[in-house]
Amino acid sequence: MNLEFFAIDSQGFITNNERAIEELFGDEENNRKSVACLNVMATRIATVFASLREFPSVRFRAAKSLDATTMTTFRDLIPTKLAAGVWDCLTKYKKTIPNFPLTETCELLIIDRSIDQIAPVIHEWTYDAMCHDLLNLEGNKYVHEVPGKTGGLPERKEVLLEDHDPVWLELRHAHIADASERLHEKMTSFISKNKAAQIQHGSRNSAEMSTRDLQKMVQALPQYSEQMDKLSLHVELAGNINRIIRESGLRELGQLEQDIVFGDATMKDVIKFLTMKEDTTRENKLRLLMILAAVYPEKFEGEKGLNLMKVARLTNEDMNVVNNLRMLGGQPNTKKRLTGAFGLKFGIPKKKRAARKERPGEEEKWQLSRFYPIIEELIEKLARNQLSKEDYPCLNDPSPTFHSSPFVGTVNQNPHSMRSRRTPTWARPRGSDDGYSSDSVLRHASSDFKKRERRIFVFIVGGATRSELRVCHKLTRKLNREIILGSSSLDDPAQFITKLQMLTTHELTLDDIQI
Repeated sequence: MNLEFFAIDSQGFITNNERAIEELFGDEENNRKSVACLNVMATRIATVFASLREFPSVRFRAAKSLDATTMTTFRDLIPTKLAAGVWDCLTKYKKTIPNFPLTETCELLIIDRSIDQIAPVIHEWTYDAMCHDLLNLEGNKYVHEVPGKTGGLPERKEVLLEDHDPVWLELRHAHIADASERLHEKMTSFISKNKAAQIQHGSRNSAEMSTRDLQKMVQALPQYSEQMDKLSLHVELAGNINRIIRESGLRELGQLEQDIVFGDATMKDVIKFLTMKEDTTRENKLRLLMILAAVYPEKFEGEKGLNLMKVARLTNEDMNVVNNLRMLGGQPNTKKRLTGAFGLKFGIPKKKRAARKERPGEEEKWQLSRFYPIIEELIEKLARNQLSKEDYPCLNDPSPTFHSSPFVGTVNQNPHSMRSRRTPTWARPRGSDDGYSSDSVLRHASSDFKKRERRIFVFIVGGATRSELRVCHKLTRKLNREIILGSSSLDDPAQFITKLQMLTTHELTLDDIQI
């Protein structure tokens, strides 16, 4: 089983498709159905651990409104209910499955989409995310035209952007600018290391040629068609992405998005952008206001929200999407923000509001790479045993040696593990010893067993994002721990917005479900 990412659909089955659990975002009747759905999902998640002979410590996001004065909604209790279901299954497996671990071997964190409403809609500037956000992909399938084999009309070709493509494997989590540069370098290197290409190339210096020129030249060399296909596809993809970025003014929009998240932009900046950039697409304006609503929910109360929508020239349906996003994160309590009748303080500058803190020590080589999803902080705190036990309780108290002895050892030292601790292909160095491809990522990577620390599993109910998948890859290398992300779906921005359109205000109370 490839555990880079696993999804569990609405029937609870492990799947590689991107279907969402619509019931978790539906109306009251669907919420009732979701009680049964969560039980099935819990069984399937537990089955993953059973198949791996892993016994996790189970932590989850605690319900935020579980007190005597506020109503606890069904959605707020989803991580609690799911964690309890998983734990019930695991305790049964300990008694019934031979050689199932009796003590904790890994960590599981169950969260939901409410912890981070920004990650699903902000523009993520990696190659993978840009492909799925800006291009018309059907899942991971890309359809493009290639020259006819006999010199005739162009032919339509379908390709899958998956792990079997070494170039995709190497570049998918790279910043789009970095990916574009490296593709040009690969083309140039391919030309310089092949004599036939050099003859075709003639006396021109490859540094003087554009990536597109190099692509056309390589297409004229049929003996290198296999290598050319790998590079030509990605040159086309990166070229299309960069063209859309230029034509739609995405860099300016992306900068404003990240400035809002980090507290460096004000409402005036947003209003100025909306009034001066009227040609911005409806979806991009909606995503901008969704980010604004996640940081400043009070700005969308009553007439304030309607006025913002008028400035952006968005519809009532779009306003519903923004309101549903606010509901997903919990209704903002304006009373808590008031400091009394004499709460105004004059002469004191306003403290900027930020949804993210700058991360010291994080190198920003590329523009628009500041943003990070919340799960990056959660995973790092979990790995250091610093995650709040009040906000993220643990269903089982790990044994005293669990955190003091984090290594699992080699496969021979851990008879319970059914899966080798070899370095994941996407976590290996990207060295390449040829002039055209990233095959060395697959071909030359060591398959020796590694001594690694315990795995960390993170399951997100309501859909994961590509930025969160990227972070798990990053932290696997940084923490020397295999980070495995699971979810009910892997969503791109358009899919997440569609989910929010379906969400209603009907809620279930605590009395409607049993925990």
